[in-house]
Amino acid sequence: MSGRYVILDRDGTINVDSDEFIKSAAEWLPLPGSLEAIAMLNRHGFHVAVISNQSGIARGLFDLATLDAIHAKMLQLTRAAGGEIEAIYYCPHGPGDICDCRKPKAGLFRRLAQDKQIDLCATFAVGDALRDIQAAQAAGARPVLVKTGKGMQTLNDNPQLDVPVFDNLYDAATYIVSESRL
Repeated sequence: MSGRYVILDRDGTINVDSDEFIKSAAEWLPLPGSLEAIAMLNRHGFHVAVISNQSGIARGLFDLATLDAIHAKMLQLTRAAGGEIEAIYYCPHGPGDICDCRKPKAGLFRRLAQDKQIDLCATFAVGDALRDIQAAQAAGARPVLVKTGKGMQTLNDNPQLDVPVFDNLYDAATYIVSESRL
């Protein structure tokens, strides 16, 4: 085991989401407190990984170089806030493609677990959409929903969801840290 991990969705969880997709580094804007949340998790011994659907690639809205630039900005701003994202996994496929990596499928969770030798059953996974929760559940991870991004709509559409719910990533990180002390 290489330590404790927290898995984060990207758009709507760490940064402002857009129905038109995040298509450039300039459009990538962190949500208030999200980078500080990552730094807090790191200070309490958690490694942070991002797992994100990026169907804008399959849709031709941006290319891999642009995605790399977006992620470089995310990593730079996270470091400036005192945090570190150790790994980024993304699905470049569209909703109609056949793959095992597009959430709600658990392929990227399993790949992360294999690459980093982590126990998904002990790993929190934070996201704003039903597919984030479903992927975490399918992988055996511990799902957490945030109300940012699509979170409120996810709650309204799925009142039966039985997962911890928080206003934002900072509040979710505070919960994860407190749960890990038990």
